[in-house]
Amino acid sequence: MTAGAEHRAELIAGGMVLAVAAGFLIWATGGDLPGRGGYELTASFPDVDGVEIGTEVRLAGVKVGRVTGVGLNPQTYMADATLSIPDDVVLPADSAAIIQSDGLLGGAYIQIQPGGSLENLAPGDEIEEVQGAVSLIQLMMKFVDSQAQDGEG
Repeated sequence: MTAGAEHRAELIAGGMVLAVAAGFLIWATGGDLPGRGGYELTASFPDVDGVEIGTEVRLAGVKVGRVTGVGLNPQTYMADATLSIPDDVVLPADSAAIIQSDGLLGGAYIQIQPGGSLENLAPGDEIEEVQGAVSLIQLMMKFVDSQAQDGEG
């Protein structure tokens, strides 16, 4: 093999490695590429257990956005989540954001339930109707406690 042919083979192999790496990057981000149009909304939850940056935002079960920030509001002691929504998804002002579990052992996502308002949420607005994460362990403990109290009587 000549030096030129070796160099060309190395370039082709390097290009293939870069293409595979780019494919994995697109797959890992769920197809969301930086620079795509969209707007941000905020929602303050009493509990965001399982929600972190990159968590899916769904509407009617379809992924329409991602969580781009999560932090504690020191004035309200609530967890503020920032949601990135595409420009073509317009939400009524009375929409609700609910943290859902993706199955028994699955991760969490934020489900948007659109309201019926004629007004729409604008970039930077807050979704005021929220429901935080429900802990399965807390639910099971309540069930066990109620069963124990029923057995005492």
